[in-house]
Amino acid sequence: MTSKTTRRRFGARAALLTVPLALAGVLSATAPAQATTHGSQPSSLTCQGKSIDRKAKVHYRTETFIKAPLRTIWDLQTDVEAWPTWQNPVIPVEMKRLDPGPLRERSRFRWTIPVPPGMPYPPGDVTIVSTVRQLQPGKCLRWTGPLDGPGGMHIDGVHVWNFVKVRGGVIVRTEESHTGPQVDKDVPGSTEMLGQGLEIWLRDLKKAAENR
Repeated sequence: MTSKTTRRRFGARAALLTVPLALAGVLSATAPAQATTHGSQPSSLTCQGKSIDRKAKVHYRTETFIKAPLRTIWDLQTDVEAWPTWQNPVIPVEMKRLDPGPLRERSRFRWTIPVPPGMPYPPGDVTIVSTVRQLQPGKCLRWTGPLDGPGGMHIDGVHVWNFVKVRGGVIVRTEESHTGPQVDKDVPGSTEMLGQGLEIWLRDLKKAAENR
């Protein structure tokens, strides 16, 4: 595996981490994506009036249609400890809820992933602690969380999800922003890696929900 491939895979999973891989088959399963750069001002997804970090240089938005009940999709998305059972991981991931009960505002969950070989960072673990800031059952989710790793790696992420019930299924929309010195110094590459993760997340969610 080349270092370029490893870098792309790690960046996608870290986005979720933003989970994940190669784009083969992904774009055909999702609606056209919107990768935006600093300076443009498209309307952002919101949850209870809150959006991504609109000042972030790195942000990405996409959506897909899922032919499944809204309840099925919502349950898959909010049972965070079960994500590894239906998402397609590239590297080992440890997921842990930091509080009991159903996902709600102020719920927190921690991701821990190892830095894979070939990355321009010292070996060690990368930790992401996500906090749910807004949640409207069946409609939207918004969480924030830092990614911290070896060698001073630090990325701040904001992730918004919208769920729109339509005839025959649900349109799921997602948008995420990243800020930090590691992503800001390579905006195109960081946006590509973030986009890969979101596209694959939607693909996996679609597959899991439609197979229920």
